Amino acid sequence: MRFELTTDQQDFATALDAQLAASDTVAAARAWAAGEHAAGRRLWERLGEQGLSMLATEATPVELCVAFEALGRHAVPGPWVEAAAYLPVALGGEVEGIATVAVPPHVPHALDADVADRVYVAGPDGLHEAVVGDRLLSVDRSRRLFEVSVGGPATAADLDAAFDLAVLATAAELLGAGERVLADAVTYVKQRRQFGREIGSYQAIKHKLADVRIALDFARPLLFGAALDPTPRAVSAAKVACADAAYLASRTGLQVHGAIGYTQEFDLSVWLTRIRALVTAWGTPAYHRARILDTLRSA
Repeated sequence: MRFELTTDQQDFATALDAQLAASDTVAAARAWAAGEHAAGRRLWERLGEQGLSMLATEATPVELCVAFEALGRHAVPGPWVEAAAYLPVALGGEVEGIATVAVPPHVPHALDADVADRVYVAGPDGLHEAVVGDRLLSVDRSRRLFEVSVGGPATAADLDAAFDLAVLATAAELLGAGERVLADAVTYVKQRRQFGREIGSYQAIKHKLADVRIALDFARPLLFGAALDPTPRAVSAAKVACADAAYLASRTGLQVHGAIGYTQEFDLSVWLTRIRALVTAWGTPAYHRARILDTLRSA
């Protein structure tokens, strides 16, 4: 199947990418990690005005994937998967303000619960208002995780469909982050010189970057194919492929940058830690591979 975005979808992607490129999202992510939320809140409000919080209910999963790929490419902080993908479907409408949710066992902690206007926890009987507990550490400092417990009566919700859309959004965010790491790595190897020539001219480095390009290009059709027909098997396949491709991009990006890639001060670290956190977010690779296998057995 040949998949191409429509002209409107391409224009939406271009406009959103330009807006995020001009918003200094890296500085916002670093401030968010440090507990300074003003820049992130302003960005949240601007993106909400552009309709990102309504995509789950007012647009198709394709537009949602376009948006979350851009969010991943620019490392935008905040509980976007929870507030703009999961909760609108679970609650049957747009969620105003910043909201977050824990969905045990795959999402046992609530992301950014300290800044959310509403916090929920999913249970077998639906969504409950949550009581926020202690903060926990994450490999990605901009992902502020909190323990939560049930604090109110259940609200009926479509949890299965909401979970699959959240998985799809996470896959798109991983794809965008992987694309950004590859782009930055290519730029770096064209500038870094060693033994009198750019390191990007060495065949071994070319091959590593080519492997990343292939992995991302193979993941993209799975993502948008799942967006067209978001069955559990298709969504899980997209999450596995995007996670594998983004993780390969992060490892390769770190290798070609060398020691500087390990430092928190270098912007590459923002995407490396985000990718590592998202690989296991909304279901580990093992869980999604098992779900794919189960659907194949029952087919």
